[in-house]
Amino acid sequence: MSHPRDVLLGAQAASVQLPVCDHYSGVDARMRKSLQLQAEMTQEFGTCVFDVTLDCEDGAPVGGEAEHAALVTELALGAAPNARVGVRVHPVDHPSFQADMATIAGQAAQRLTHIMVPKVESVADVQLAEQALIQAGAHDLPLHVLIESPAAVHRAFDIAAHPRVQSISFGLMDFVSAHGGAIPADGMGIQGQFTHPLVLRAKLDIASACHAHGKVPSHCVVTEFKNTDAIRVAAQKAARELGYTRMWSIHPDQIRPILKAMAPSEAQIDQASEIILAAVAADWAPISHAGQLHDRASYRFFWQLLERAHQTGRALPAAVQLFFAAPGQAAVLGS
Repeated sequence: MSHPRDVLLGAQAASVQLPVCDHYSGVDARMRKSLQLQAEMTQEFGTCVFDVTLDCEDGAPVGGEAEHAALVTELALGAAPNARVGVRVHPVDHPSFQADMATIAGQAAQRLTHIMVPKVESVADVQLAEQALIQAGAHDLPLHVLIESPAAVHRAFDIAAHPRVQSISFGLMDFVSAHGGAIPADGMGIQGQFTHPLVLRAKLDIASACHAHGKVPSHCVVTEFKNTDAIRVAAQKAARELGYTRMWSIHPDQIRPILKAMAPSEAQIDQASEIILAAVAADWAPISHAGQLHDRASYRFFWQLLERAHQTGRALPAAVQLFFAAPGQAAVLGS
């Protein structure tokens, strides 16, 4: 039996599926707690529901960049075998960038899911980062990039087209600051970042660029980290209105609201499960379900919904859960 991922390929589908939450921490104790929480929630949900990105840019003390790079390398190498760990290095024009890449990618590439490069302005910056990875021997490690200026947003489609780029994130606060006061301070807040036209256009441009090239758009932080309603509303808007399939967390209390907001509902999961299982039974030929015609175009949509449900730890029917079993465990799919 062919797997849905093999049958339902499409030019507009992301080439890789990432957890919907990307959790950032840069202080020693918090990085360790983040990795421990990831392990605990992986056991709880049966899958890794968020990435941990260890932060050098904001985490490293001035003058202590080399020591911090060594620390995050040690933490990455010591993480659980099934952990998903990335590292945010310094920008490509920072004096510590090359050393970050040589230490972290050079020693821990096999344990990392990605390297995040902040303040990317153009494809040339991506090429510099790629070359640093190659020099470090990390030939296959994906790059995630952070776009933080109006000029970079203008180049988002070219950046997303680079084959090494897996995901693009939006840097809200730097983007607002880059306008020299033309965008008011509330453009960085929970309300203004979804209503100010310049901020909203930037978010849509990044999401559109990512979807055009099969990459993952990752939504910016919400600084009101003690307000779980704020993070829930922001995640829902990012996912349902702006097309984002991933979001940053900067506090452990933000992780579960992001997962919940970006997860499909039980009714959506039930509908998608019924349609995909009926499609399997029909060998992917068109079917009628609840009085509506479905074919591979809609199958792709409902399969992606089930993938998102799995990524967010939602319960799936046993027959659907088999699609996400490890190789060898799913042999009964065709029976």
